[in-house]
Amino acid sequence: MLSTRAFPSYNVLSGDSNHHLINFNHQFISLQKSSFFVQKGRISAVATGEPKLGAVQSHEPRLADRLRLGSLTEDGLSYKEKFIVRCYEVGINKTATVETIANLLQEVGGNHAQSVGFSTDGFATTPTMRKLNLIWVTARMHIEIYKYPAWSDVVEIETWCQGEGRIGTRRDWIIKDCATGEIIGRATSKWVMMNHDTRRLQKVSDEVRNEVLIFCPIEPRLAFPEENNASMKKILKLEDPAYSKIGLVPRRADLDMNHHVNNVTYIGWVLESMPQDIIDTHELQSITLDYRRECGQGDVVDSLTSPEPSEDAAVAQLDGCNGSPTAAKDGNTPVNFLHFLRLSTDGLEINRCRTEWRKKN
Repeated sequence: MLSTRAFPSYNVLSGDSNHHLINFNHQFISLQKSSFFVQKGRISAVATGEPKLGAVQSHEPRLADRLRLGSLTEDGLSYKEKFIVRCYEVGINKTATVETIANLLQEVGGNHAQSVGFSTDGFATTPTMRKLNLIWVTARMHIEIYKYPAWSDVVEIETWCQGEGRIGTRRDWIIKDCATGEIIGRATSKWVMMNHDTRRLQKVSDEVRNEVLIFCPIEPRLAFPEENNASMKKILKLEDPAYSKIGLVPRRADLDMNHHVNNVTYIGWVLESMPQDIIDTHELQSITLDYRRECGQGDVVDSLTSPEPSEDAAVAQLDGCNGSPTAAKDGNTPVNFLHFLRLSTDGLEINRCRTEWRKKN
């Protein structure tokens, strides 16, 4: 999903039905065959690149836009939206599930892209990407939840996007409790381009990059600015699983608009093989997923899990806990697990994951 931005002011220097040269904050940008949503004297959205007759026009927002509790921030560099936690989004802990959080992140990212006029078909693609039949796919996702919202709580999620090297983009999120303003979660993700027909990854061309970067913050802004933060940690491949759930089958409802299993479904599969004693006594604190392979409706999946090896393992053995994942010196130390999703038929890797769990209050 792409992030785009509004500009505080503009001047139309020249134009006809198919071409406008516009001064955005003293940066001259040529936009061809574009139309604009104009609100309060600034450009707040750029349409999908389809030809429009006439000069800059004002458009009434769609019904969904009027009802949605989201908008671009004042500087146009990010997008914020409020959500009420519904009863069907709450799990056994009487709070929103991590799948709910991940779905909200995906929703606000898509709404951000639509609010500034990228494709409204759910792919958040640029004009060049649509010409070349390219789409964005998730390569990595990292989510940290410090406090889970409960039923009827209202959360505000802010998101923005920026370049990530030569191979893709990154999208970050900040989650706040609307009642207190407290940050209750953060997330970051990496996205790469894939050809929709061949399903092969493709480098981001300069043409696509230029379409994206004019809508991204000039200076890097990171949800996790801390050095050596957990979002950057490499996930080791699980070699000797202690727990497993074999034969998971994608439902039709698990498929997204790209006709592959939605990235949130993998989170549910990962958690299916967690030991029950951890589910009963702990709650998920963070999750990192590396997406390695597409999964389709006809695939059968195995979910494998094991406690993550640590430097404290030898100490744990000496303390008489026999390496139990629930053992900790003070009872409050988070416990970590490695996860591996594979195709049941040939063992090919679909996804590897790392989770961190804290003791329930």
